[in-house]
Amino acid sequence: MRLKAFSILLCLLGLPGLSAAAGKTVYGLNEYARLSGIDLEVAAKLDTGAKTASLSARDIKRFKRNGESWVRFYLAIDAAHSHPIERPLARVSKIKRRAGDYDPEEDNKKYTARPVIELDICMGGALRSIEVNLTDRSAFQYPLLIGSEALKRFDALVDPSLKYAAGKPACAIDAHTAE
Repeated sequence: MRLKAFSILLCLLGLPGLSAAAGKTVYGLNEYARLSGIDLEVAAKLDTGAKTASLSARDIKRFKRNGESWVRFYLAIDAAHSHPIERPLARVSKIKRRAGDYDPEEDNKKYTARPVIELDICMGGALRSIEVNLTDRSAFQYPLLIGSEALKRFDALVDPSLKYAAGKPACAIDAHTAE
């Protein structure tokens, strides 16, 4: 009798977690993502251990336009992306340095500064505006890394045993390309 009551109590305690999961979308470790406004689809790695999202970019330059801070960059994905992309600068992020961020002039710094832009990204049927920092990810397999802050915006549950669970991006409304 006591064991039965204990089992029922355990089940009742687990219900809030199940109801919270009910409204979430299950994504795999890797998903296809459409970068709206850039008209590009890329494979992304979903990383719950990373806080921010990162997009592979090169020749990143900050500049002023009408008194506002902007950033100009090229996608560091393949040779086909030879035209510059310009976006307003949302902020500058401090990211823990990794081996690839080594700069002899900044030998004692534990963080590297990366420009951050707002980008509309479609995964599955969900279109969300997320912050993305710009860094050269050409040494990595995936040009886009989607971290935990962006995953929250997608109401995501990540199942690392799955890949491309959401299928190809199919957002109904794309604010940048629909006219």
